[in-house]
Amino acid sequence: MSVHYQEIIYSVNDPVATIRLNRPAHLNAWTDRMGSEVKHALAAAEADSRVVVIVVTGEGRGFCAGADLQGLQGLSRGEASQEDSSEDLLAEPGDPEMRDSLGGGFGYLLSIRKPIIAAINGPCAGMAVPITLFCDLRFASERAVITTAFSKRGLIAEWGVSWTLGRLVGPAHAMDLLLSGRRVDAHEAERMGLVNRVLPHDELMPYVMDYARRMAAECSPTSMSIMKKQLYLDQMTPLSEANQSAFKLMTESFERRDFREGVDSFLEKRPPRFDRLGATSERLRDRERGD
Repeated sequence: MSVHYQEIIYSVNDPVATIRLNRPAHLNAWTDRMGSEVKHALAAAEADSRVVVIVVTGEGRGFCAGADLQGLQGLSRGEASQEDSSEDLLAEPGDPEMRDSLGGGFGYLLSIRKPIIAAINGPCAGMAVPITLFCDLRFASERAVITTAFSKRGLIAEWGVSWTLGRLVGPAHAMDLLLSGRRVDAHEAERMGLVNRVLPHDELMPYVMDYARRMAAECSPTSMSIMKKQLYLDQMTPLSEANQSAFKLMTESFERRDFREGVDSFLEKRPPRFDRLGATSERLRDRERGD
C-alpha cells in the first residue's frame, strides 16, 4: 500500500529523492508525525535503486522553525504530548551496525547508506539545526537564518548538537552559537563552516539538484556509502584503528566491479556505469502495493 504523507512531500526523480517538510503556514515547525514521516521516507529512499542522493528541504519560505511551540508549551507544564506520533509510519533505515552505535535520536541520519543534502531555504531554528547537522552536506539560501535557540527556552544542547557542532565549526564558534542562541545569517554560517555554500535564493534548489545529479553520474554509490560510514565512525576511533580499517576496506574495493568500471570508464573516456544500492524500482512498487 502506498503511503500518503500529511506533513511532508516525498518525490523521486531519478536519481534524486526529495523530502520537503510541509507545514508552511507554521514555518514547517517539527512535530512527532513529521519526524515519523521523514524517517519512513528516508527508509523508502534508501531501499529504492532509483535513488542515489537524498535532498531534504522546506516548503514555502522556511526550512524549519524548530519544534512546534504548542507541543513545547504542553511539555513546559508537565503535560504528556497529545500529538499523533504515527507509530505505524516508523521504519528503521540505515546501516544497523552503525545505527546502533550512534545512540538513537537523529543520529540515525548518519547511518543512511546514501548521501543526504540539506537545502536550507530559509529560517532554521531549534531542533532543526541538529537535524541539518546530521545531514552530510548543507547548502543554504542567502535568506537562511540559523539559530540554536535552546538557551533562550531554558533547554540544553539537544539531539546530539554538542557532538556535531563542535566538530564542524570548532569549540569557540559552537559555544557562541549555543550559549547566546543568537541568529546567524547564511554568509556568517558559511564563514564558520556551518554550511558548505550559500546561493542566491532562486538558485539554491537548481544548484542542489545539479550537484546531486553530478554525484550520481560520476561517483560510485557503494564508495560513497562506505566513505560516509568511515568518516563518521572514524571520529570515534583512534588513528591506528582507522588506518587498519581503511586498509581492509581498500583491499575489498579492489575486488568490486565498481573499481574495474571506474578505471575502465576513465581510460575509455566515457561516463561510468556504477551499480546502485537498494531494491529495484519494480520490487519497491510491488511492496508498496502489497503484492
